[in-house]
Amino acid sequence: MIRVCVAGITGWTGSAVADAVIAADDLELVAGVSRSAPSHHSSVAEALDAAPADVLVDYTHAGVVKANVLAALERGVAVVVGSSGMSAADYDDVDAQARARGVGVVAAGNFSITAALLLRFAAAAARHIGAWEVIDYASATKPDAPSGTSRELAERLSLVRDPATPVPVDEVLGARESRGATIGGTQVHSLRLPSFTVSTEALFAADGERLSIRHDAGSSATPYVAGTLLAIRAVGGRVGLTRGLDQLLE
Repeated sequence: MIRVCVAGITGWTGSAVADAVIAADDLELVAGVSRSAPSHHSSVAEALDAAPADVLVDYTHAGVVKANVLAALERGVAVVVGSSGMSAADYDDVDAQARARGVGVVAAGNFSITAALLLRFAAAAARHIGAWEVIDYASATKPDAPSGTSRELAERLSLVRDPATPVPVDEVLGARESRGATIGGTQVHSLRLPSFTVSTEALFAADGERLSIRHDAGSSATPYVAGTLLAIRAVGGRVGLTRGLDQLLE
């Protein structure tokens, strides 16, 4: 039986994950963390000290996710990270801490299977098409940019190669910011507008042709539950950081 603590248990995705953990025969929900619900613990440290767990699942927000992960690692607890907001440097720090403690961390910008396939298909495309950029769509109220999915995509593409940039970004005439943020060598453009949820689009281009690979999130948390449960079951057999749900797919 894998003992699970869910941080962000009253949230949109966290509550759905908690329900799925309760329903699973091989998982046990031992604690929840919510700053707004007095029936749950107010911090990860408090929850893990009160109820020993094997895995912390974090679906909180960008401002607290790294502190939550480090609090779990300090206690030798593996972590599944579904929150966005950590930078590449933050993940390097998490990886080092996890290896020092001999535990695993599985982090994904998006735990849906179709989003994992976006990463896989985009990486394959980058091996054959030399130029690409990423467009990151989200609601007007999303505070972090880019989304975790788009950041993860850009960083995954950097492992393949750098895209072609005939006009280097630092040589742009006019407003350099109009070319977006450079993440892992890829230009990422974040749109924050009403009526959007979260979408990530990788645009590839060659002479005379273009390829678009896009993931659109739906209106419920259902797509993220199966991937999160997969990560919960897999993280105990790993040491250090694993980035991307696609790394767990056969």
